[in-house]
Amino acid sequence: MTRRLFHLRAFKCIAFLSILTAGWASAASAPPSIGAKRAIVIDYDSGRILFQKNAHDKCAVASTQKLLTALCVLDAGSLKDSVTVAKTDTYVEPTKVYIKPGETYTRYDLLKALMVKSGNDVARALARDVSGSQVNFANYMNQKAAQMGMKNSHFCNPHGLTEKGQYSTAYDVAVLARNAYSRRTIRDMVSTEGYYFQHPGGPRKYLKSTNRLLKSLSFCNGMKTGTTNASGRCLVSSGTYKGRTAIVVVLGATSATVWTDSEKLLRWALGV
Repeated sequence: MTRRLFHLRAFKCIAFLSILTAGWASAASAPPSIGAKRAIVIDYDSGRILFQKNAHDKCAVASTQKLLTALCVLDAGSLKDSVTVAKTDTYVEPTKVYIKPGETYTRYDLLKALMVKSGNDVARALARDVSGSQVNFANYMNQKAAQMGMKNSHFCNPHGLTEKGQYSTAYDVAVLARNAYSRRTIRDMVSTEGYYFQHPGGPRKYLKSTNRLLKSLSFCNGMKTGTTNASGRCLVSSGTYKGRTAIVVVLGATSATVWTDSEKLLRWALGV
């Protein structure tokens, strides 16, 4: 082999490796500074942790736990099954979709409203329909969480409103989000910017996603917001760029930082 040919092949090899590793370039650099109290970034395919900040601190995670509610509903039977709303389903604080007692929907209808608009009344209706009571569904949630390896979590309700003894961690929420993202039905729902929800025999209502990054970032494709006084502003976000997907969990942020923190971490992880 001539020296010229050797150098040519070596150059091609280096160029090829550069292309393969380009998406990881930013993840190898220093992560951005964020204001959130807790956060974690993982590579979806491998599960590798790219960044973490107080990721094992127990805390309230608000509506991000609805991803677990969604997994439980998916694994409990057909989404074509009918659900008739009970009066007790509506006994909950907003955010609500304002379903009414006696109305009948499919589980799919309610699950999509849960993922896009984060309706707490919808969460209660699904929980009661699947397990017979809110308490039984919470037990189901904890069993599912344990099966996924969420070792520092305990759930008391399907919607994430503050309740004594209910907590998780950024790491556990990342485990949850990775499992949820693996389900095509959930992926399709959490990537929806908005759609028209049909009330039986009534008007259609436009439900806009609570995740602003879906509109502002072309590579963002999910996942779930959450806010309570106890949790602060929370966001689980996912993004795909040049064939790679990253999941970012930000907990305990403020209204001013939750979106910027999440965007900075997504861009850093994906090299955008």
